[in-house]
Amino acid sequence: MPTLETLLAQHDVVAVVTQPDRPAHRGQRLTSPPVKTRALAHGLPIVQPARVRDAEWSERLRALGADVAVVVAFGQILPRAVLDAPRRGSINVHASLLPRYRGAAPIQWAIMRGETVTGITTFQMDEGMDTGPMLLSESVGIDPEETAGELAGRLAALGADVIVETLARLDELTPEPQPPEGATLAPRLKRTDGYLDWQRPARELVNVVRGCNPWPGALTKSRAGALTIWRATAAGAGPTDPPGTVIRPRPDGDELAIATADGWLVPSQVQPENRRAMDWAEYLRGARLGPGAMFAKPDAPGAAP
Repeated sequence: MPTLETLLAQHDVVAVVTQPDRPAHRGQRLTSPPVKTRALAHGLPIVQPARVRDAEWSERLRALGADVAVVVAFGQILPRAVLDAPRRGSINVHASLLPRYRGAAPIQWAIMRGETVTGITTFQMDEGMDTGPMLLSESVGIDPEETAGELAGRLAALGADVIVETLARLDELTPEPQPPEGATLAPRLKRTDGYLDWQRPARELVNVVRGCNPWPGALTKSRAGALTIWRATAAGAGPTDPPGTVIRPRPDGDELAIATADGWLVPSQVQPENRRAMDWAEYLRGARLGPGAMFAKPDAPGAAP
């Protein structure tokens, strides 16, 4: 959204191309993509192809007469005919420092894999998955406790600035092929990517919690049912109780944590299934869980479907 607003302030936007309206929320009400709502507020033409690969769309997009297409998280692979429809081709705004984290979820995977730096890259699109020659990039640090949603907000604002600079310097920039070394993939997240395996180190589990916030959430289970952990910190060093055990890390303290492979994880915000989010201590009181209670990965034996 910041990219559209910034482009509207500095360029002549001839149309907005976005996904079709789809059923969403309770009752599966037909819902427009957020960018469509903003575009309509500005009186812009809206184009919503169900399959942009269908032959008709390249000519319809060419007829718009655009000099260049700016693509942000469109969600479909664009064929060559569509990429070449604007006079100067199509430029993607990607939320990673390419060639790392090509794909649909670069922010989430960067956090889940413990990266401390990421950024924005603009590149000329080809028919591959984020493989085109690079134009500009700008890096930013990742805060140790930052969630994917929070980082996405920062990168959206940065992406708007970088694409504006890219367009302003388009005549002088030399596209740079992406090096093959260092390329990694960031596929769309699945619900199972958020399943917490307590046999892993505490810091890795915290990164899963951060990377899966706001979707799909980091999930575990106990005798009290499924639990999503939205925020947590890592502490301790070395093995403690069996991984997944609720422990009292300090004998003279009130704080409870969950043992991991190399220390413990301290949840701060959690959400029981079909209930509101709450703090960890409130959840433990309501669930009647104390030291010795066990949490397990949702797909472990005995897990609910």
